[in-house]
Amino acid sequence: MLRQILSKLPRKSSKTDSAESARPESPVTQQISNGSSAGLGKSSNGPKRTSVVFPASVVAGIEPLVPFKDVPNAEKMNLFVSKVSLCCVTFDFSDSSKNTLEKDVKRQTLLELVDFVAAGSMRFSLNSSSIGENDENDDPMFDPAWPHLQIVYDLLLRFINSTCLDAKVAKKYIDHSFILRLLDLFDTEDPRERECLKTILHRVYGKFMVHRPFIRKSLSNIFYRFVFETEKHNGIAELLEIFGSIISGFAMPLKEEHKIFLWRVLIPLHKPKSVGVYFQQLSYCVIQFIEKEPRLASMVMKGILKYWPITNSQKEVMFLGELEEILEAISMVEFQKIMVPLFWRIGCCINSFHFQLEPLPCLCHSVCMYGCYATLGVLLIG
Repeated sequence: MLRQILSKLPRKSSKTDSAESARPESPVTQQISNGSSAGLGKSSNGPKRTSVVFPASVVAGIEPLVPFKDVPNAEKMNLFVSKVSLCCVTFDFSDSSKNTLEKDVKRQTLLELVDFVAAGSMRFSLNSSSIGENDENDDPMFDPAWPHLQIVYDLLLRFINSTCLDAKVAKKYIDHSFILRLLDLFDTEDPRERECLKTILHRVYGKFMVHRPFIRKSLSNIFYRFVFETEKHNGIAELLEIFGSIISGFAMPLKEEHKIFLWRVLIPLHKPKSVGVYFQQLSYCVIQFIEKEPRLASMVMKGILKYWPITNSQKEVMFLGELEEILEAISMVEFQKIMVPLFWRIGCCINSFHFQLEPLPCLCHSVCMYGCYATLGVLLIG
């Protein structure tokens, strides 16, 4: 069924997409605005018509407002495409009093599409209160279009999760261009939308194996721009959370490209001032690498010490906690490679007058487990 639906949907070029996004919303007809009709596109002489409100919404001669149950099975796919075409019309949600009738029709149509694609599968729960604990103190921005966006994401997730979906056919449409646009959406300020995107991208990564290298490369490029150019992106925590699950699936021994990602992406991500927003996810990714290949522990610790926050005690506390986790997994051989600069940094932290550096006793206990009491004592006294 989904193969046939996909074959009916035209593949739009990026130029067409730009034109669609720039196209003004369809106006309400004078007839509806004056309240002269009883319902959307209804006339006194015939059935519902939506083409007056949603131009070009009628596909293959099928009225999109007709319920799926009222058409024969042979026509349901044409009706599906007609409803999707109707839902391609965009509206201005900054003004809640504008186009209320059309917005409601579009929302109801989206819900119909979700139910049609679901075909009895479990509904994806989009929890509007699912906001990460690491969000900054600034109040998050909520997209006024969320009542529609939520359903669109639900529809997309159901479509990707469908057992009827043939990945070989769908990859022609869920291609590199689609993935890049999906990744661009992660910069939204609405945390609810980022949570939905995180789930969808994870499913795309699992479903379309052919796209996995491209997704990893695209994620790396986003991190590169964030660290070395802008230091501004709203979705770094969610993208790192996705990559954490990707790392857990890496085969052993680790490929060289994965080690390069650790050194060139994850380690430099300790540098930005906003590291506290995504530090939990970042630390998880780093520990995943070390658990996969313990020999990377000394390299990771060198990188952390390289980006050590000299004047930011809050970041120092976070870094010390990460070092403690690494020390629990490090081998003696790897520890000996890093112990001198590590002890020197610990000594500097202990000499700090800042009250927040309280996790140090636990860290020192982890260090002393390696039998380096004498060395530690000399460095701390010196």
